[in-house]
Amino acid sequence: MNGPPEKKILLTGATGYVGGRLLKLLEKSNANLRCMVRRPENLRGKTKSSTEVIAGDVSDLASLNKALNGIDTAFYLIHSMQEGERFEELERRGAENFARAAGTQGVKRIIYLGGLGDDKKNLSAHLRSRHEVGKILRTFGGICLELRASIVIGSGSLSFEIVRALVERLPVMITPRWVRVQSQPIAISDLLEFLIRAIDLPVQESKIFEIGGRDQVSYADIMKEYAHQRKLRRFMIPVPVLTPHLSGLWLGLVTPVYARIGQTLVKSIEHPTIVQDHSAETMFGIAPMGLKKAIESALNNEDQEFSQTRWCDAMSSTGLQKKWGGDQFGTRIVDSRSLMVSVPRSQAFEPIQKIGGVNGWYFGTILWKLRGYLDLLLGGVGLRRGRRHPSDISVGEALDFWRVEAFEPGKLLRLRAEMKLPGRAWLQFEVEEKGKDSEIRQTALFDPAGIGGLLYWYFLYPFHKIIFSGMLRKIKERAERASQ
Repeated sequence: MNGPPEKKILLTGATGYVGGRLLKLLEKSNANLRCMVRRPENLRGKTKSSTEVIAGDVSDLASLNKALNGIDTAFYLIHSMQEGERFEELERRGAENFARAAGTQGVKRIIYLGGLGDDKKNLSAHLRSRHEVGKILRTFGGICLELRASIVIGSGSLSFEIVRALVERLPVMITPRWVRVQSQPIAISDLLEFLIRAIDLPVQESKIFEIGGRDQVSYADIMKEYAHQRKLRRFMIPVPVLTPHLSGLWLGLVTPVYARIGQTLVKSIEHPTIVQDHSAETMFGIAPMGLKKAIESALNNEDQEFSQTRWCDAMSSTGLQKKWGGDQFGTRIVDSRSLMVSVPRSQAFEPIQKIGGVNGWYFGTILWKLRGYLDLLLGGVGLRRGRRHPSDISVGEALDFWRVEAFEPGKLLRLRAEMKLPGRAWLQFEVEEKGKDSEIRQTALFDPAGIGGLLYWYFLYPFHKIIFSGMLRKIKERAERASQ
């Protein structure tokens, strides 16, 4: 006997922070999934073959009708942090178009992620707009579930990344009044669970659900907990006033990547974002985690994702990086370079597998020895440990002042630094076949501990660049010489 037909799901915002993570979960559950994006090429190679990707824009009613055709449940995860007089009008029109098309196409349920905030308060333009979008979507004729959330704790979340940047870069912070406003942050994993369960939530009418983590805390509390888990000492000096405009400029100076949206964010957190209605936890059967566990989970997941990254895939270009000092991924700085070698992969990897110990580091031997002596003076292990065998290697064993963290014969070697450092460091080698030749990619990764770690990295970067570039050249020479 056949079961009920599988629901067809439309996901909007699949290239965004929440949408991108929800996409992976929906694909993992083998959902009958369609993604609507303005530029389908941005998802090329990032979805399963069974996921349909279609071009669409909320400003284009015809494209919405096409995207929503045959859809049972649609996720509306569209929101912009842009400013301007027409911002609210554009958000309103987009929601009206989506509601109209959803009604025309017979969509049964819309799941909308909005912002937590009391409607009775004088909300910012962005929070006011989010609430209005929810109100408009509830007119489409089916069931609309609006999930209102506060700060999202997770690597890549705007609020979390601003907290990270401030804490990592400022040993002393002058904190304005908005830093002490109460909120109820939610872990990204809990937020995604609410969104997934909303698909089949047994309700007969549209509802608004307020969702948040277990703890009611301020931005200052989040900063303190983040600093504690990163083992950073930070001091906060509160001041009674600092306007959103000045706060936005302050954020822009300290965290340049967020200069454009700093003021907008501050305006959105002038009022408390606390869960008043707790019915969501009962209805969804979810007990969200607290702040400590949320940050711990974010950092642990980031470590896991980072350790699984293959830089042969992530860094598609060859040769030296154009950006001085390396690229930044979360807290980590990545300096990657590669060279082509005219030998098979196994031969290209051979000198990598033999690196360290009696074989040395191929370039800058005196500098490596000086670093080892310095490490001994600082109470570290230095170079005295050598390596167990001149050619054999296995995960977990010591290699001079490194530890073998990952090893795939002929493909990958990742070493974790055990010398004294103001942070954590890795050195990774990958070899990939390129026809009859091979590409060797060498990646130095550094997770600085606060401003001291950043100063250490950028001060020594010119020396690191010379050493690592020289080492890579020597590996190439040894591999090609062995084939002659």
